[in-house]
Parts: sequence; C-alpha cells; structure tokens
Amino acid sequence: MYIGRVFGNVVATIKHPTFDGHKLLLVERLRPDTGTAEAKYDIAVDLAQAGPGDTVLVLDEGNGARQLLNMEPNGCVRAVIVGIVDDIDLPGMAA
Repeated sequence: MYIGRVFGNVVATIKHPTFDGHKLLLVERLRPDTGTAEAKYDIAVDLAQAGPGDTVLVLDEGNGARQLLNMEPNGCVRAVIVGIVDDIDLPGMAA
C-alpha cells in the first residue's frame, strides 16, 4: 500500500472486460517522508471517486485488489485506489 497523487485519467476505447464500468487513473507514488513524487507511476482502478490532483491511498497488491472488485483469481487488476487522503501528520515535521 502507498500514498500517491492522481496525475490524470486513463481512457481506453478497447480494454479487457474486467475494466468495464470502472474509472482508471494514473497515479504517481509519493515519498512518505517528504511527500515528493518518486517518478513511479501506476494505473489504478478508482473505488474512491478520486480525481486529478487528489492525494490517494493505493492498494498495490494484486490479490487484495481482485478481492475488492470480486474478481476471479486470475483477473488483470493490480492497483486499486481505496481512499482519498485529507492530511498526513508525521512526527517531528512542521505543518
């Protein structure tokens, strides 16, 4: 699981039936200690109604993601946005 920022929408006119009815978002990973981008990206299924610019919590583990979507064990989903982050409070860091 990691914290990321939604970078944009992913639009595909032809896609695997697994993704029908689901919004796909491009998420860049954020460093947990500084909140800066890591230059690593994932395409994630959105379950939290997130949008570009939102800081999100991403479940990046295929089996858990497939369970959230009630998919068969060999489904083609790895990352799912499970929440929108309002605030991050790290001990020892000034607000």
